[in-house]
Amino acid sequence: MSIQDWIKNEVDTNDVVLFMKGTPNFPQCGFSGQVIQILDYVGAPYKGINVLEDDELRNGIKEFTNWPTIPQLYVKGEFVGGCDIIREMFQNKELQGLLTDKGIETAQQSA
Repeated sequence: MSIQDWIKNEVDTNDVVLFMKGTPNFPQCGFSGQVIQILDYVGAPYKGINVLEDDELRNGIKEFTNWPTIPQLYVKGEFVGGCDIIREMFQNKELQGLLTDKGIETAQQSA
């Protein structure tokens, strides 16, 4: 399986996936940490994938989306954006709306 096929499988089989530097419990870059804080705040279940564990993955994810930076967030198979976009969407309540529209139940909905 090529790295592109592996990435596509992860994106297609997980409702919310964050390709990040580090792990959700130990982010290794401030931008990844910000996106984790936002996802945790809205209570969205997600899978974090550490791109620092594999150079092929770190380069492959950038090619997969043609997006030069990490982190990268995917919801229901669609690329949503990186840190700046996610932060802006969160501040405008667009991220919460997107998750709801895609059928992702968040802790804020069930509270």
